[in-house]
Amino acid sequence: MNENVRELTTENWESEVLSAAEPVLVDFWAEWCAPCRMIAPTIDALATEYAGRVKVGKLNVDENEEIAGRYGIRSIPTLLVFRGGAVVEQRVGAAPKADVARILDAHVGAPAGR
Repeated sequence: MNENVRELTTENWESEVLSAAEPVLVDFWAEWCAPCRMIAPTIDALATEYAGRVKVGKLNVDENEEIAGRYGIRSIPTLLVFRGGAVVEQRVGAAPKADVARILDAHVGAPAGR
């Protein structure tokens, strides 16, 4: 993970996601999940691109089953966008970077040059 991607856990979920001032993109993943590994570079790139406007984090579903269960995560990778502590977008499966960027743009406005 790059420095712009936070590791999310049951312990920091409230402060990092639910209480965040900015939109939060959460990648629900697991180490054994090939599509999760496939989308990881996209998540890293978006975290860098949207730094300061969107918080990006990854939650390992095997280590944080309670949180995954709370949001009905049955398939991974699943991407959820939170705003004001509520889920405002959901995408299941490995998505192309442009698709995820479009989702983020809807919540923060397009970055300069896009």
